[in-house]
Amino acid sequence: MEFGVGSILEGKVTGITNFGAFVSLPEGRSGLVHISEIAFSYVNSVKDHLAEGQEVKVKVIGIDDQGRINLSIKKAAEQPHRQDNGGFRPSGNASRPAGAPRQGGGAPRQGGVRSGGGMSRPMENKEPQDFEDRLKKFMAASDSKLSDLHFVDKRNSRRGKK
Repeated sequence: MEFGVGSILEGKVTGITNFGAFVSLPEGRSGLVHISEIAFSYVNSVKDHLAEGQEVKVKVIGIDDQGRINLSIKKAAEQPHRQDNGGFRPSGNASRPAGAPRQGGGAPRQGGVRSGGGMSRPMENKEPQDFEDRLKKFMAASDSKLSDLHFVDKRNSRRGKK
């Protein structure tokens, strides 16, 4: 059975390193699943996701000139459904507990529920879909925050003293 890039195979984890896992494949061959290709979520330690001797389904994503086989577990699996915002966090306050004041001050929400009967309103501006748009939006927000900080710093400084 000859396999190439794009093939989905069954294999067994034969070794674990801090950068990935080695998997034995049919025909006595083996390949490497890099740590970035193990799961859709952040992988701090390969041992948290895989164990030696574990059977895994892998996809061949590359074979280099020296015959080394690059594998992916996450590309062999179906990608989990994303949230509406595509994983994009619109503000730095995403981890803020409900009812806690926002970073720039402001009043806490009443019971952590949005005013207006608790119904969520559709977003007026759609979140950017591609990386460049997200980066532009992030840079604009970052520049705005930095200029606000700079303005507050200037306002609080002692004038007339050098």
